[in-house]
Amino acid sequence: MATPVILPKQGQSVETCIITRWFKAPGDRVSERDILFSYETDKAAFEMEAPTDGILLETFFDEGDEVPVLVNVAVIGIPGEDIKSFYPGNETKQDHKEKTGEKEQDQSPETDKTDLNTASPSDQKIRISPRAKLLAEEKGINLKSLRGSGPGNRIVVSDIEGAITAGASIIQGSDIHDTEYKDQPLSNIRKLIAGSMQSSLQNSAQLTHHMSADVRALLDARHKIKKDINAGKKTPDITLNDMICWCIIRALGKYPEMNSHLRNDTLRIFNSVHLGFAVDTPRGLMVPVIKNADKMDLVHLSAGLKSAADACRQGSIDPELIQSTAASFTVSNLGNYGVEMFTPVINLPQVGILGVCTIIKRPVDLGNNTLGFVPYIGLSLTYDHRAVDGGPATLFLREVKEEIERFNY
Repeated sequence: MATPVILPKQGQSVETCIITRWFKAPGDRVSERDILFSYETDKAAFEMEAPTDGILLETFFDEGDEVPVLVNVAVIGIPGEDIKSFYPGNETKQDHKEKTGEKEQDQSPETDKTDLNTASPSDQKIRISPRAKLLAEEKGINLKSLRGSGPGNRIVVSDIEGAITAGASIIQGSDIHDTEYKDQPLSNIRKLIAGSMQSSLQNSAQLTHHMSADVRALLDARHKIKKDINAGKKTPDITLNDMICWCIIRALGKYPEMNSHLRNDTLRIFNSVHLGFAVDTPRGLMVPVIKNADKMDLVHLSAGLKSAADACRQGSIDPELIQSTAASFTVSNLGNYGVEMFTPVINLPQVGILGVCTIIKRPVDLGNNTLGFVPYIGLSLTYDHRAVDGGPATLFLREVKEEIERFNY
């Protein structure tokens, strides 16, 4: 009996996924646990294994298609089996074509000639596969100049590749040659990030305070750690960012209203700190969370931060750990990029996010008529003024500063 291949649901908030690549084609023999295709959510990438042995009888979606979760994407069985009931919505590809008015192209010379004398491609709705559309947008192909070679004159990838080879890459609707600029469509994750950032700014009252902290204690601790590592000692490689996160967690324990979510007219204050932290990945910005971070010592916190960051970059992070609702407070560190001051955007429904900036040496009166340069690290706190007033927010930021300045490792 034929077996469906169902797109799994990767997290409660994930409703659709994008198929990125098929590794098997209809007619291929597959064994259980063979990789059939890869797919990705807005944040992570996954691979789908064959649930059983058999022949891949049919695939229902193409590379680049956005597919609802828990839907059949393929079927495995024995050649000749009736698989109509496995199509999404019990609709075969032919059923779909007939319902949408799409018909297979008649290959007879007479019909082909008649088709060429009908309305021009520019007067018709352009039919194109998702993957071909992405490639056309990337290369700036004028779709109106193409005649598709797929069923119903649908434009497919090979048509776009042929146009590129023939040098037909003229920007759509423009006389400007494509060497003067390049149109790059936003990726799925970029669209989601853009929507989230816009929604955050539109639906909250955000304000940012800036403060600096003497970072000599942290630098001394980091120097000692590096010295021990170079000496061959089994010392955990705790970074400055690990130490700063540790200080933030301790400050949140003293100002719990910052460790909260604003839900309509209710401030939900959490008993534990679930620390989110921004990670730059090839797919875009991700914010994984370290659950119950306040229950960890510095060594375990450091290990957790490294593990979560690696999982994000590899695309293997648990989708539930990158939802904005999973964290109670977020940290975004741009110090390594040399940023001196910035305005981080809150991950709603959280009420605060702390931006960590670069270290700058400033002149300081050291006493006894001595002027010296002291390293200071910039701290930028954005908070939701609907939930927290400026006074308590500033006191929290000052507590972070003091935790950094009295750090002892």
